[in-house]
Amino acid sequence: MKQTHEFQTEVSQLLDLMIHSLYSNKEIFLRELISNASDAIDRLKFSALADDSLLEGKEALQIYVNVDKAAGSITISDNGIGMSEAEVNKNIGTIANSGTKKFLKNLDEKQAQNSNLIGQFGVGFYSSFIVADKVVLTSRKAGTKGKKGTRWTSAGKGKYDIEKVDCPDFGTTVTLHIKKAEKEFLDETRLRSIISKYSDHITVPIMMIKPSEDGKEIEYEAVNKANAFWMQDKKKLKQADYDEFYKSLTYDFESPLTQLHNRVEGNLDYTSLLFIPAKAPFDMWEPKRKGGIKLYAKRVFIMEDNEELMPLYLRFVKGVIDTADLSLNVSREILQSNKVVDAIRKASVSRVLKALEKMSKNQPEKYATFWQEFGMVMKEGIVEDFANKDKIANLLRFATNKSDNSTQNSTLETYVKNMPKQQKAIYYITAESFEAAKGSPHLEIFNQKNIEVLLLSDRVDEWLVSNFTEFQGTPLKSIAKGDLEDLDNQNDKKTKEKVAKDFKEVIQKVSKILEAQVKEVKISKRLSESPSCLVADENEMGGNMERIMKSLGQDVAATKPILEINPKHPLVKKLKTKVDKNLVQVLFDQAVLSEGGQLKNPAEFVKRMNKLIG
Repeated sequence: MKQTHEFQTEVSQLLDLMIHSLYSNKEIFLRELISNASDAIDRLKFSALADDSLLEGKEALQIYVNVDKAAGSITISDNGIGMSEAEVNKNIGTIANSGTKKFLKNLDEKQAQNSNLIGQFGVGFYSSFIVADKVVLTSRKAGTKGKKGTRWTSAGKGKYDIEKVDCPDFGTTVTLHIKKAEKEFLDETRLRSIISKYSDHITVPIMMIKPSEDGKEIEYEAVNKANAFWMQDKKKLKQADYDEFYKSLTYDFESPLTQLHNRVEGNLDYTSLLFIPAKAPFDMWEPKRKGGIKLYAKRVFIMEDNEELMPLYLRFVKGVIDTADLSLNVSREILQSNKVVDAIRKASVSRVLKALEKMSKNQPEKYATFWQEFGMVMKEGIVEDFANKDKIANLLRFATNKSDNSTQNSTLETYVKNMPKQQKAIYYITAESFEAAKGSPHLEIFNQKNIEVLLLSDRVDEWLVSNFTEFQGTPLKSIAKGDLEDLDNQNDKKTKEKVAKDFKEVIQKVSKILEAQVKEVKISKRLSESPSCLVADENEMGGNMERIMKSLGQDVAATKPILEINPKHPLVKKLKTKVDKNLVQVLFDQAVLSEGGQLKNPAEFVKRMNKLIG
């Protein structure tokens, strides 16, 4: 019995994008469907290691591409793992990845016209509707009793039909009824050239009917090389070969930034081919996002998306690792404590970090592109990968108070090298944005003395500095915490001590007025222009970190800041004549605003300001 279902809203949006704007390179639909078929066969091979009855006596696992010019259709079929009815509904009727929903929500018209965007999320099946006005998918899960399968039919216009059908063969068949405007794809020679261009390195044979002289005898031939690309001699491979393999592996439209192709023999025997993309995937920050390394054992696909092969902070790395040192029936649980995997992971991480270090020194413009896309993720490595902390630290880039814009291109090594001899720390400030950090009153004394300060505005930066306290023996110090006594010479200290004595009575009265809001009131050593600022105690959480924690729903223990006032500012000088409560509260509120905080009662702040102005 046929059942009609509505597409999930996000799928309808996606289909509309696919059909009208997202793909400018229409021929890519064939690569997407062949890659899906290849994955299905890989999964069957792995499952059959534990249960060979799934193969149902079939020895050859292949992909077939057939053209029916009379019917105006192209059929791509495989004898892979197949899908049950529930899986067809789940995999094709909905988009489970919340990141895809977020992507679609944020996609503007200009972005939608960029064909490169499709490489940032894996929804290749829907590319069928670029060239087809009707798609029929028939699938039976390998091992299903009764030979019953599922047929899915849709014209890509908001609805799809599902029905149970007799299906003697396991696997999946996708038939595309080609649009009149896309009849060029009904040419077998055209399809062969597309397969050669995009899918030549698929390890599964892709079969098409061999041209016959009499036109009667039907014989199939493989139209791709069907070998393991990563096992080929890299000396014989061109960059174009790597680029096309990368695209077929990742569904990305852009070529990778670089690749690392290595063959290791000795105590361990494995080959790795790792790619660093040129663009960050849209779902890089999704909690459930999976990794991009496929694991093979003796050229047999074992599993993918395994976190044991690459740490989380290198989750953008794509590629293949093929080892002869793992059994074909290795389980995910065994993999988690496997010494071979640990050794391969350690070597792979080292290889990636060395490649990035080399790129940063020899190709700074290329590394700047990498940092712009993946810098925030690399910062996680300081916290996650203690063993490689120093290597990662050398790869970090920052904006500073000497930067003209928010571009992060200053290194810690250069910072330390340019430090005055008397400077004892690497200074930094954290804020919600580069502009907020650049305009912070805490910077005033540093700008005045021409001292460089790191401006940290990425959300991950608070965790970075919490776990990264020194670089090559030089401590990191927040300019918004504690005292800054090491900035003053003896004359400065004497002058400030004298001013503090002069303002002693004012400080006492201000402290009394603000006793419920602040821990202490001090004469500032930081300020030269602003009237006031808030400072955290050396060992307490800063205001920016507190706001981030609260935004994440975390309970944060209440702490009072220290209020510092600038005795040279006209507003503060007024306090010498009279300690006005409204003025005192305005100085506190201004300090809250200047560090990116929010006032509890903005209307009251406005009233006080109006009274002072009036």
